[in-house]
Order: sequence, then structure tokens, then C-alpha cells
Amino acid sequence: MAITNFDPNSIGLAENNIFGLPSSEDNSKLILMPIPWEVTVSYRNGTARGPEKIKEASYQIDLCDMHAADFWKEGYFMPELDKNIVKKNDFLRHCAELIISDLSEGGQTSNNAQLQKKLDEINKGCVELNNWIFNQATNYYAKGKLVALVGGDHSTPLGLMKAAGKQFGEFGILQIDAHADLRNAYEGFKYSHASIMYNVLQEIPEMSKLVQVGIRDFCDEELEIINNEPRVKTFFDHAIKERQYEGETWKNICDDIINELPQQVYISFDIDGLDPKLCKNTGTPVQGGFETEQIQYLFKKLVDSGKKIIAFDLNEVSCGEDSQDSIDASVGARILYRMCNLFMKSNA
Repeated sequence: MAITNFDPNSIGLAENNIFGLPSSEDNSKLILMPIPWEVTVSYRNGTARGPEKIKEASYQIDLCDMHAADFWKEGYFMPELDKNIVKKNDFLRHCAELIISDLSEGGQTSNNAQLQKKLDEINKGCVELNNWIFNQATNYYAKGKLVALVGGDHSTPLGLMKAAGKQFGEFGILQIDAHADLRNAYEGFKYSHASIMYNVLQEIPEMSKLVQVGIRDFCDEELEIINNEPRVKTFFDHAIKERQYEGETWKNICDDIINELPQQVYISFDIDGLDPKLCKNTGTPVQGGFETEQIQYLFKKLVDSGKKIIAFDLNEVSCGEDSQDSIDASVGARILYRMCNLFMKSNA
């Protein structure tokens, strides 16, 4: 065990790392990369603060997990936020807001030299972020670590997905989300949060199957991909609910979801896949969705099936203007802890 001489029954100390653990990079098996990035969000800001708010809320979590006990002893560590990423995000987010405002008024970015320059800079900055995440994850893999990512918006995990493909070979993605995220360069942003799965299909040859769960907000362009791309299987929210209304159990639906996945699985969890009462401040909330227990059950069944989780991300957690009145970070922190435990159990 990496962490010893620690009382899990005591209060979480702010001087410790995430979940109140006395962890460091050296004594931790699992590294949680915090990515404070929301450059291309198209509705509400705030998810860039997700990693720090989740970390703050994590000190209130009890570490006892009946389904995956004591895996925290292997060490979970979240590095400090990279200040360069914070600065770049703030600058490019302002540029993106100008572009989005112009588009909403009927403008075309290509007709405005100044905005086109900003768009080019945003796309370049997103490429640089993806490469940085890929390199960081690759370095962690070289040290024998497991790696997960805490966003930030849903554009952030592309670099980790690429690194996981290089490290582990063929894999599938289990995407929990309200949105399909299959738009091609939404609003002109090649690496938009709404384009993450489109980019996965284009850029990650190791990704053999994308299984989407809870999708309930999408456009014609995305539906065409869903209907015609053999690597994509979508469990729409309305179809799941109809099956349940007509007497099917969540267990049977979970079995169908898991059966669509290959042996190695990457989990990409956009918090807006949940019922928005649990994440009301997320960037683009959509009515419908799941209770946390349903998704935790799905993840547990995935691990019990013998399929291996190779990496995961949790993204789009935002606390709004007044985090004191928000449960978003608390929900996010508890989901993150359970995902960490099941990830470790899957790799035990």
C-alpha cells in the first residue's frame, strides 16, 4: 500500500491532497490531471473552475466504499493547476466570446479579419493543449501510473484519449452525456466541446467503438453520423426511458450497453448526463438524464463484467456564481471518488 499511517475516519485536512489524502505523485498509483479549460463553451461559463471546486468538496467525502474498499491506499493525487493553462484559457475564452457574439448576430467569422485571427489563435491554442495533455499522460504512463482527467469542458480529454490509445491499443469509449458531441468544428472551433467525439472518430485509430448513453440533445448532422457510422452505438435517453416504462429493468439495459463495448474501455463522463437537479450549473443543462446511482451501477456492472477500464475523465462540473448554494461540486467529487475506486478495482 502506498499510503500508510493515515486515519480514514478523521477530518479531511486542507493541507493534504484530493479527498484529504496525504498523497504525492511519487506515492500515488492514480494521477488525476486537472484541466481548467472552457475556451469554446457555447452557453454558460464556469466549468474551468471545476477541478478546484471538486477538490475543495472532496475533503468532505467519507472514504469507505462497500463496492471497492480501500483502493485509496494505493494513492490518488491531483497536481496543482498549471498557471499557464489558466492564463491561456482566460485569454482565449474572451476571444471566443467575441466570435460567438458576432455569430449570434448573424455575422460570419471569415468576413472579419480580426475575428478570423482570433479564431485561428483559438484553434492553435486548443491543439497546444491537446498535445500538452498527451505528453503529460504519456510521461505518467512511463512511470507506471494510471491516469484520469478532471475538466474543464468536454473538449479537454482528447489528448488523454490519444495517449491511452498509444499505451493500451484498441479500446472503446463509454460516453455518459446529454449531448452527442459529434459536430464538425462547432462555431468554427475545431476542438469545440461539442466536437470531442467527432474528433475522436477522425483522429484516434485505436478507438473501435463509441457507446453513447443518455443522449437527448443533438442536431441533424449528429444524427446522420449516429445512423451511418458503424463505430457509434447510441442509447438515447428517450429510448432508455421507454424501455423502462414498458417494464424492462435497468440491469438489462446496462447489460446491453456493456455488450456493445470491447474489452478495453475509456469512460468519458459529462456531468450533464445526469438529471440537471444534480448539476444545475453545468454549461448546457438538459432535462431528463440519470440519477447518480444509475450511472454508478452501470460502472460497477462494467467492472464486474471483466472488461478493463483503461482511463477516464469527468468534465463540465460548474458551480455557478455562488458555489455555497450549489451541490454540483459535491456531486462531482463523489462521482469522481467512486470512479477512482472502480478504476483501481478494474486494474487490480
